[in-house]
Amino acid sequence: MELSILAVVLGFLLDLLLGDPHWIYHPIRLVGHLISGLEEILRGLFPKSERGELIAGVFLLILTAGITTAVAWGLLYLAGLLHPYAHFALETFFCWQLLATKSLKAETMKVYDALKEGDLKKARFAVSMVVGRDTEVLDEIGVAKAAVETVAENTSDGVVAPLLFLIIGGAPLGFFYKAVNTMDSMVGYKNEKYLYFGRAAAKFDDVLNFIPARLSALLMAAAAGLCGMDGRNAWRICKRDRRNHASPNSAHTEAATAGALHIQLAGNAYYFGKLYEKPTIGDPDRPVEYEDIRRANRLMYATAILALVVFGIIKGVILWLL
Repeated sequence: MELSILAVVLGFLLDLLLGDPHWIYHPIRLVGHLISGLEEILRGLFPKSERGELIAGVFLLILTAGITTAVAWGLLYLAGLLHPYAHFALETFFCWQLLATKSLKAETMKVYDALKEGDLKKARFAVSMVVGRDTEVLDEIGVAKAAVETVAENTSDGVVAPLLFLIIGGAPLGFFYKAVNTMDSMVGYKNEKYLYFGRAAAKFDDVLNFIPARLSALLMAAAAGLCGMDGRNAWRICKRDRRNHASPNSAHTEAATAGALHIQLAGNAYYFGKLYEKPTIGDPDRPVEYEDIRRANRLMYATAILALVVFGIIKGVILWLL
C-alpha cells in the first residue's frame, strides 16, 4: 500500500514534468473507443424510445466502468506476478496518465499565446479544443473567460478528483473514475441524441464528483491565499455562487477562481447554435483579460500540489493508525 502512495506521488510529478507526450498512446483514448463501440452496439440492441435509451445508457455505464476497472486491475495483477517493481512501475505510469495538470495548462496557454499575439481567430480555435460551447461568436474577453472557466472546472475533474480516487484505491479506482468522467464528456449532453442515453453516465458522474468538487473549492481557496491571490474572497464567492450552474458540482471551483481573481465568469453561452441563458459567477470587479488564463493555471498548480500533500498526509496517518 505504501508503494501505491509512492506511485501516485511519482505519477503526479511525471505529469507536472512531462504532461501527455504525443508519442504515448493515452489509455483514456482506449476508454473513448470502448464507449463509442458500446454505444453503437447498445443503440442497436435497445428500442429507440425514451425507456429503451435510458436502459441502454445504464448498460453503457456498467459495462464501461466495469471493463475499464477490471482491465486496469488485471494488468496490475499480471505485472505483480512478474515482480513487485513491475507492478509499481505500471501503477506509476497509470497514475501519470490519469492526471491532467500539465496538459490542461498547455492547452489553455495556447489560448493565452494567441490572445497575446492579437490573433482572435487562432484563439477561438485553440479554446474550441477545450470547451463544448460555440466559440466562433466569442470576442477576446469571451475567449479568455472560456479558457479560465475550463481551467477552473477541470482543476476538480482533471486533477483533484482523480488524485483523490488514486490515493484511496490506486490506479484501478482512478480508472473507474476516469471511465465515468469520460462517458459524461462524450454522452452526457442534454440534446436530442443523448438526453436519455447519456443520463445515467451524467448523473453518476455528478455523484462521483460531489465530494471532490467541494474539496477542490476548499483547497483552491487555501491555495489562492498561499500564492498571493485573494483566498478569503475565493471562499466568499464560492459559498455565494456555488449553485449558479446546471451541474451540482461545476460552479464550486469556478466560483472559487472568480473570487480569487476578482472577475465574473459563466453567464449566457451558445451550444450547438442555441443560446442558453445561465447565471453569472463572481463579481465584475474588473474585466476578464488574457493574463487571467495564466493566473488561473498558477492557481490550479497550487491547488494540485496542496491536494497531493493533504490527501497524502491523511492516507499516511490512516495507514499508520491501522
